[in-house]
Amino acid sequence: MNPLEYKTGAGYDVHRLVPGRKLILGGKDIPFDLGLEGHSDADVLVHAVCDALLGALGSGDIGEHFPDTDPAYKGISSLALLEKCRTLMDEKGYELNNLDCIVFAQAPRLSPYKKEMEDNMAGVLKADTRLVNVKATTTEGLGFIGKGEGIAAQCTLLLRSKS
Repeated sequence: MNPLEYKTGAGYDVHRLVPGRKLILGGKDIPFDLGLEGHSDADVLVHAVCDALLGALGSGDIGEHFPDTDPAYKGISSLALLEKCRTLMDEKGYELNNLDCIVFAQAPRLSPYKKEMEDNMAGVLKADTRLVNVKATTTEGLGFIGKGEGIAAQCTLLLRSKS
C-alpha cells in the first residue's frame, strides 16, 4: 500500500457571538439574534474544514492562506475560502473520502439546518453529500459556549489520492 494514498486532517475553530452580525454555519444563513465575530463571515464550521484540509495536505493553516490582516478577505464567504482549499487539494491530486464535523452551540438549535450545511460543503468540495456529515451538540450550559458567548466547530477528514 502506498503510504500517501490516504491523508487525514483535523480542524478546530471558535468565534465569539456578537449582535449585529449574521450567523453563518456551513454556508447557511441561520436565523438568530447574534452572529459570529470575525474578519470574513466567521463561519466556524467551514473554517475548521479548511484547516483540516490544509493540514491533511501539509499546507499550513487557514491563517497563513487567508490572513485576517488582508482586506481581500474582509466579509468574504468562507465557502469561497473552502473553494480555494479544494483547488489546492485538486492540484495535489487528492479528493475527499470522508468529512465528519461537530458544531458546539448552546443556541440556536441547528438540527433543521444540518443537511443544507452538508450539501453546501459537499458542493464546494465536489464530493458526494454522503461523504459529509455534520453533527450539533450543546455543552450543557458549561463554559463560554454554554453561556452563549461563542460557537466552536471541529472536524476530521480523510483524503484519498486520485492516482
